[in-house]
Amino acid sequence: MTQQLLLDILPEALPSLERFVAGANRAAVDAVSALSPGRAVYLWGSVGTGRSHLLRASAHAQQGLYLDARTPAHWLQALATDEDRALTLVAVDDVNNLGEEAQAALFALFNRWRASASTPDAFALLTAGDRAPLTMPLREDLRTRLGWDLVFRIQQLSDEERAQALRDQALQRGLKLPDEVLHWILVHHDRDMGRLMALMDRLDQYSLVHHRPITLPLLKELLTHHP
Repeated sequence: MTQQLLLDILPEALPSLERFVAGANRAAVDAVSALSPGRAVYLWGSVGTGRSHLLRASAHAQQGLYLDARTPAHWLQALATDEDRALTLVAVDDVNNLGEEAQAALFALFNRWRASASTPDAFALLTAGDRAPLTMPLREDLRTRLGWDLVFRIQQLSDEERAQALRDQALQRGLKLPDEVLHWILVHHDRDMGRLMALMDRLDQYSLVHHRPITLPLLKELLTHHP
C-alpha cells in the first residue's frame, strides 16, 4: 500500500465537545454540553470561532441533526411540520445566510420546539449565526425567537490559548512538538482552532506514515504535498 493511500484512508477526527478548546467560552461550551430536550441555545461570533464545531459535535453526541444554510428549505420545513417524527436535537448553523423559505421553516421549527418543550416529544434546538439575534438580517419574528432561551457570544482564542491548546493536543498524542513548529503554525496557518486541530491530526499521521519526527521541514513538506 502506498504512502499516499495510507494518508487518504486515515479517518479525520470527528468534531467532539471534548476536543473543543473553550478558553473564555467555558459557559457556552458547558451550556451546549448540558443541552437537554426543551432547551435552546443560540451561539454567535465571527467566522473561525468554532460555532460550527460545537453544533456538529453536539448533533453527533446526541444523535441529532445538523443543518446549515445550504440545506434545502423543504428539509427544515419537514422537521417543523412532521410531528410524527421524533427529534432529539436539531442544530441549524449559519442562520444569517438563510433564505426566505428557510427562515419561515426555522420560525415554524421554533414554534414546534416551544409547543413540545414540556411534553414527552420535547427536543433540543441549537442555532448559530455571525451576530447577536436582534441585529440579524432576518425576519423580525425569527430574530425574536433566536433569543427565546440561552444566548452566548463565542470569542476568538488568544494566541497564548491557541499555543497551549496545541501543546496539550501534542502531549495527549505523545508527540514532541518543537517550539519552531508551533511558532510557524501560529504565525502562518489558519487561526480557526478546528483547522489547527485538523492540521495536528494530519501532521501526526504524516509523521507516522513516513517514520520521521515532527520538524519544520516535515510540516512544510506536508503542506506542499497535501495542502
